[in-house]
Amino acid sequence: MAELNIVREHALGLAKARKIAFQWAEQVETEFAMQCNYAQGKHEDEVDFVRTGVKGSLTVTKTHFELRAQLGFLLGAFKGTIEAEIVKNLDVLLAEPAKKHARKKAP
Repeated sequence: MAELNIVREHALGLAKARKIAFQWAEQVETEFAMQCNYAQGKHEDEVDFVRTGVKGSLTVTKTHFELRAQLGFLLGAFKGTIEAEIVKNLDVLLAEPAKKHARKKAP
């Protein structure tokens, strides 16, 4: 079984990171037919996700996102492609608040 472990640091704080994690969960539910369960905690949130051939979680804190996933036999052959797509999607979501912040500072 192939495993993915992706970590992304951020300086958003927990409230903004939660919004991004929720967007991510909605996105994977729609695009990849994942079933997501979002559990909000005091210091971190966790999004558990599952579909045929994939099982994992996204942990969200005030300083980082950590995605861990196990890919079944068939999807394991596409680990590189799947990992690249997840990284791209997460990086796009993380870049959006930075762009908004930069626009607010511009004269």
